[in-house]
Amino acid sequence: LLSKYGYALTSKLNLAALANIRSQFFKGYTFGNNTKTLTSNIFAPGYLLLSAGLDYKPNKNLSIFFSPATARWVIVNDTELSNKGAYGVTPGKKSNMEFGAFATINYLKDISKNVTYKSRLDLFSNYRRNPENIDLFMSNILNVKLSKVLSATWGVDLIYDDDVRLFGTNKNRPALQVKSMVGIGLLVKF
Repeated sequence: LLSKYGYALTSKLNLAALANIRSQFFKGYTFGNNTKTLTSNIFAPGYLLLSAGLDYKPNKNLSIFFSPATARWVIVNDTELSNKGAYGVTPGKKSNMEFGAFATINYLKDISKNVTYKSRLDLFSNYRRNPENIDLFMSNILNVKLSKVLSATWGVDLIYDDDVRLFGTNKNRPALQVKSMVGIGLLVKF
């Protein structure tokens, strides 16, 4: 969920406040050596972000928001994962508050009458811990209207968080996570 409120300074620049909450609905696992290990759950992790800054809109397709003062809470509401200190929380704690700089770039383009591309890039630098290691979340969606009632969607998400140490031989390193999803759906107008 993302909500942004702005006050126009010029026709292309707004003073803005932004609130964002991001999580997942179902459990996530890694599989290795014939074992299934819980790695994520609803609000494990969850990210709550509150930010004030400037929103620049050079045209109707592009929005660039930047804030040098952003509060972000990393929530790990699963006891098993919080006891492990997953996602950078102190072992046994359910959340971690971070303070840093945040930028988000949103782009929407009608490529043709039936093809739409939408992208969002979020960048966060935690001032308190390794500010040079920037967390990244990028979402890309290509939507194709196949007929009056049928559409196809291809989505690719990229996530990099320096505090997510689930990768490598010893499962103690961060890495870029990639998710690709293809869908076909029905179009209904109300």
